Amino acid sequence: MVRRSTVDRSPQPDLYSAGYGTEAGNQQGGKRRSGPGWRGAGGRWLVWTFRVVVWAVLLVIGYRGVTAIVLNETPPSHTQASHPPAGPGFPVQLASAYALQFGQVYLNASPATATQRSNELAAFLPPGAPDPQLGWNGGGSLSLQSAQVAGVHVQDAQHAVVTLLARVNGKMMELGVPVYASAAGLGISGEPAWLPAPQPVAAPSPPAVNSDTTTESALMRQLPAFFAAYASGDQSTHGRFLAPGTSVTGLGGTVLFGSVTGVTAPVGGTVRHIVATVVWEVPGQGVKGTRAGNTTANLEMTYALTIMRQHGTWYVQSIAPSTQAGGQP
Repeated sequence: MVRRSTVDRSPQPDLYSAGYGTEAGNQQGGKRRSGPGWRGAGGRWLVWTFRVVVWAVLLVIGYRGVTAIVLNETPPSHTQASHPPAGPGFPVQLASAYALQFGQVYLNASPATATQRSNELAAFLPPGAPDPQLGWNGGGSLSLQSAQVAGVHVQDAQHAVVTLLARVNGKMMELGVPVYASAAGLGISGEPAWLPAPQPVAAPSPPAVNSDTTTESALMRQLPAFFAAYASGDQSTHGRFLAPGTSVTGLGGTVLFGSVTGVTAPVGGTVRHIVATVVWEVPGQGVKGTRAGNTTANLEMTYALTIMRQHGTWYVQSIAPSTQAGGQP
């Protein structure tokens, strides 16, 4: 008699009792289990898919962490940092106008109008100022011809020095005016300082260029009519000399055309940048009793023009002041 193995008596796992749909499983009376479960290779693919997703998430988190450490990034905060509002800056434009008004009083002084000067200066000085004339000894005289604001050096929200470029007693100078600003208003915080005027300098000579004498001769014949129309503002005549699409406003008769004394044109293509020197006659009366009392005032001026050539004729595209002297294109 053959003894049955004890292995066969052991409880069978559900996996085997399911029998994977085999006939043997059905013969042993094992009830097929229905319900969810991984079925062979299909279940293993789900496991691997889940693992890939987990590893991808971990890699992304790790990459972002390393990047934040290397770049010293700070995680965003849900609460916005509060910054104190910036205080108002120094009122540059108002102080400039204020200093200019002050300069027109300060740079005019005469013993005959000393009281008037001190009264006008009082509007700029603090009450009870020890020196109502602000440094003037009451002698001699100052006469201001012109003054403009040349610059403003701001020290802080309340202090600045406004520099005026002025002509006093026929000479150019600069005046540094200390200005104090507060919510209550403006004031001159100290005595001004007399400063040197800008020194005249000579611009460096431009590089030499080859002149087109043929074009210069043609323009010397053509430009007088253009500048005559430019002086009068006659648009119908003026338009004949302008390139298509170009609009130039004339001088409207404020001057009369005298002559074209020179034209400099470099060698080039159909578009050139030239320099023309023109003499204007300024309408007005001569001063009687002088040698030139009956003559008209003439002014020689230099213009930069852009011209273009079409159908054998030069037309003007633009006209402006020249940065070069006559004879330098």
